[in-house]
Amino acid sequence: MPPKTKEKGRKSGTQKKKKNVSVALRRDESRRAKASEELLKQKLQGLEAELKEARSEEKAIYAEMSRQHQALKEKLETRSNQLEEEVRGLREQLEMCQKEAKAEREEAEQALRERDQTLTQLRAQVVDMEAKYQEILHLKAWYLQGSLDQLLAKLRAVKPHLDGAVLRLHAKHKEQLRQFGLNPLDL
Repeated sequence: MPPKTKEKGRKSGTQKKKKNVSVALRRDESRRAKASEELLKQKLQGLEAELKEARSEEKAIYAEMSRQHQALKEKLETRSNQLEEEVRGLREQLEMCQKEAKAEREEAEQALRERDQTLTQLRAQVVDMEAKYQEILHLKAWYLQGSLDQLLAKLRAVKPHLDGAVLRLHAKHKEQLRQFGLNPLDL
């Protein structure tokens, strides 16, 4: 190392000045850093407030969406229950209608069977009655024919007597009319 000289004291004055400048620079930097720090703190507080507000809005939005979702879910559940109830009611109605239709169809088929059976019986009765009627007509015709033949035979046997009696009666009436002064031909 070099020997110490007087200049060394001067240097120390220069160094003091440099040291004072250095201290001032540090103070300025410190002030600037504090100002920057304050500015950053303010920005950070602003950002934290924005973040808090955004989170609050997010919670509010989430709560509203949850409320709407729950309301929609309840509405859908209610509608689903209503539709299930309607379907159940319609199925019961359909089942009842099918039972009624089946009963009516069976009743109609039974009525048709009974009608067909009745028609068959009536046709058989008509055929039987026609046969009996034909038989009766034949018997009556035979009987009447026999009776007419007998009647004609009796009339033939009696006719000569009747003709004579009719002529005598006719002559008698003519005579009575002449006795009263009437002409039988004018009548």
